Amino acid sequence: MSTREADRISAAEETLNTLYDISQLLNTGLDRETLATCVGLIESGVNPEALAAVIQELRREGAATKATRTANGR
Repeated sequence: MSTREADRISAAEETLNTLYDISQLLNTGLDRETLATCVGLIESGVNPEALAAVIQELRREGAATKATRTANGR
């Protein structure tokens, strides 16, 4: 691995660590892997607001499913 590539990887890791710290301060509930996936999607051109809306909808559906299972004793 070249020094330039190592520097690029190091900078990317540092950026992700900073984003994760901000994410924790904002109580987003995103783990590092999910945050990295979101960053990758945004860097690939996905609309950040649309991505946030999808994540919120998935959380709502997950909570509703969990509530249904709890109510049905599963």
